[in-house]
Parts: sequence; C-alpha cells; structure tokens
Amino acid sequence: MIEADDTATAAALAAQSLPARFEIVTAPAGLPRTKPRALNVALPLARGEHLVVYDAEDVPDPGQLKAAAALFRAGPVRLACLQGRLVIDNTADSWLTRCFTLEYSALFDVLLPLLSAAHLPVPLGGTTTHFRTRVLREVHGWDAWNVTEDADLGMRLALAGYRVGDLPLATLEEAPANLYPWLRQRVRWMKGFVQTAITHSRHPVRALRCLGPLGLLCAVAMVPGTVVSALAYPFGILLAFWYLAAGPLPDAPDFLANLVTATGVTVFLAGLGAMWLPALAGCLRRGWWSLAPWAISLPVYYLLVSLAAWLGLVELLLAPYRWNKTAHGRAVTSRTGAMRRDGPQS
Repeated sequence: MIEADDTATAAALAAQSLPARFEIVTAPAGLPRTKPRALNVALPLARGEHLVVYDAEDVPDPGQLKAAAALFRAGPVRLACLQGRLVIDNTADSWLTRCFTLEYSALFDVLLPLLSAAHLPVPLGGTTTHFRTRVLREVHGWDAWNVTEDADLGMRLALAGYRVGDLPLATLEEAPANLYPWLRQRVRWMKGFVQTAITHSRHPVRALRCLGPLGLLCAVAMVPGTVVSALAYPFGILLAFWYLAAGPLPDAPDFLANLVTATGVTVFLAGLGAMWLPALAGCLRRGWWSLAPWAISLPVYYLLVSLAAWLGLVELLLAPYRWNKTAHGRAVTSRTGAMRRDGPQS
C-alpha cells in the first residue's frame, strides 16, 4: 500500500523485480494520511484466512507464519489475534536503545504473555500482529483516526468477546537511538493512548459487562493508566525527595505518622519494583546478562516518558491526527547482524 503522491516509494518499487504474489495498491487521496487508513484500504483485498501486519524495518523469525497458523488451528474460535514478541536489535546504539530494549523485554516477554494467558485485554503492538481476517472485517478493521490504532484494536477485540494469544517467536526491530526521533514516536503513542481511552470510556457499564471487573481494571491500567502514571511520575518523585529532605522520619510511636510514612515508602518501593523486576526478568529469560545493569537507569528513562506524555496532551489539542513518522535504517549496531545503516525506510 502506498500513497498516491509517494513518488519515491513508487519509483523504488518499480525498480524491484517483485514476485507475482505481491501486488502494489495505491491508496486513494484523502484524509487521514495514516497507517491504519492504508490498512483499511487493503483489508477488502485480503484473500487469505489469516492476515499479518509487519513494519518495513522488521526482521521476523522465519517460522512465524507457520507457527501462527498452527496456533490458530489448535486454538478456540474466539482466538482472534496472536501477538508476536518484539525485540530491539540495535541495543548498543545508545543509552536510549538500551532502555528501550529493557522496556520491550518487560512488555513483550513478561507482561503481555501473562495478560494473554489470563485472557485479559491486550493493547496490541503495531507490528507482528497475526489476525483471523474474518474477525478483522467483523470489527471493521482499524480506526483510521487513532494514531495508536494497535492499542485501540486490542481493546475493541476484547470488547467484542475475542481473545489475543501470545506467539512466542521474535521479530527484530530498530529503536530510535537519539532523543528527538524517540520523543516524536513516544509523543504519538501517548497521544493515541489518550484517544483510545476517550473512545472506549463512553460506555463504561457496557465495558464492565463485556470485560468483567478484572478485565476492565486491566484495560484501564494498560491504556489510560499508562498515560496518567507517566503524567504524575515526576511529581511523585519530587514529592518523595521533598518529603525526605524537608522532614525527618517520625521517631515517636505515633500510629498515624508512621502509617503515612510506611505507605509512602511502600508505594515508592513498589514503583521501583514495577520498573526493575519485569525488565530484569525479560533480560534473564533471553540471557542478556550484560544489559541487566542498565535497568538501574530506568527511573531516569521514565522521566523522558513523562515528558512525552505531557507533550502528547499538547499535541492532542493542537494536532490530534498528526502521525509522527519514525525514520529507520539508522542502526549502527546489531545484536544479530540484521540491522545496519542501509536498511529499509518507513
């Protein structure tokens, strides 16, 4: 799928000798100029029983398609989607890519497989998502105006009574190594999470009936909760340091004062544990021993996530449908040799 005025991509494709199974389709001119709109244009043309979305820079495990087909065949009819595990390949490019790798390892190797196993709502990633084509058509494809169409689709599948399963095979991805492209990408994600939260908060009683109390709690924690916690994070850190610096810990057997102090310390330590433990677990599962020490810097990394959340709110007001594109093919390092500077652009 290419846009009508994307002459550069059209020329690059024309220079390739593509096998007959490929078809180049030009999306009609119109708005919004987003990935989900292009996917919706392609969806009626899909002839297969299953459909998978990959990003241009992806390097998927060669066994993914057969494994996904086997899992769909063996799974229940309500299994609508399989989410593959995204792995950052250019980890050594910078501190940002190291933290990004830890973040993705915690999400795709620890948290999302747990949600899938518990049959809880899963906000999908935008790539390596394997679908039953008929289910995609049933839920009317993607929301073309949502800039995190993947998270929105995951919520809509859950509300329609469908499950998302875990596909335990990796897809290598390239992460932005510098602050500006990383921030643009993360601002879009945060803005889209707010759009998704607004969209699906219109009928809370119906959502409770569809998802159940635990499912609704999970959906709230994973979508609006991600943004709210990022917005509040720096203020919580400042409050904790101010409290420790301004007043000594109570030394008298005052139950109320000790209760407040103990609660604050417990919340603070629980927050650190929520940052560190899933990331370390993901590292250990993949044998990334040299990466594990970098987890100590995640509290600083999440300050940048908070900045992206605040900028995302601003952009939601000023340019709600702008899609901040991410340049690829910039990787300097590669754990596997799959990523290099002259890689694909998307």
